[in-house]
Amino acid sequence: MSPNDEFKHECRFEIEAQGNNQLLAVTTHNWIKIANKGKYSYHFEWLGRPIIQYPQDIVAMQELIWQIKPDLIIETGIAHGGSLIFYASMLALLDMCEAIETGAALDPKQSKRKVLGIDIEIRPHNREAIEAHPMVSRIQMIEGSSIAPEIIEQVKEAARGYQRVLVCLDSNHTHDHVLAELEAYAPLVSLGSYCVVFDTIVEDLPKELFPDRPWGPGNNPKTAVWEYLKNHPEFEIDKSIQHKLLITVAPDGYLRRIKL
Repeated sequence: MSPNDEFKHECRFEIEAQGNNQLLAVTTHNWIKIANKGKYSYHFEWLGRPIIQYPQDIVAMQELIWQIKPDLIIETGIAHGGSLIFYASMLALLDMCEAIETGAALDPKQSKRKVLGIDIEIRPHNREAIEAHPMVSRIQMIEGSSIAPEIIEQVKEAARGYQRVLVCLDSNHTHDHVLAELEAYAPLVSLGSYCVVFDTIVEDLPKELFPDRPWGPGNNPKTAVWEYLKNHPEFEIDKSIQHKLLITVAPDGYLRRIKL
């Protein structure tokens, strides 16, 4: 076993131990409840745009992108565009690394890799900021409901010809909406890649944290994931990610495709 493999083996053992540590789980849960009262996830940016994610999940997504090396990332929910910029920058790094390895010329405008974002409303100031960003050449945006049949067809058409697809669901967080998104977009995920369902943490937080939202405990992305997996054995929850992160908005939300 190489030193690198030995290190990874030790990490897997330690991560499993973290996942089984009940005191650590309770401590983490209490921290998340307190931090969410101050809108913790709203205070971070990626290359100048608000990303509205926990830093821990951003790191996890970076690891998945390096592992999968997707040529297409589909995201529902755009908001300020920070996640689109993040995914685009990761795809740019993949192109750069491949160019270095092969000695090929690097022309961002010729790259096939792209991020496709869908949102029911792309506010003008957010669209303007995204379109003015250096990463925009890798980004395509579609405005409309992510579960509307015509939008689903647009996304499927845009996804044709792509071999390695990663899907991220982060729009309306009600059970019915997320379940409909899973039915529409999870089938686009390539073997070995992931459908990441964000904000499954809603199931584990007090209802009073969402006073002006239609979602809450019993009606949220995690309940949708559980329902979807009853009839879709081609996906499994990758528990190792949440055990590693501890602090995450997506417990039970990292779904790995294990068969076609």
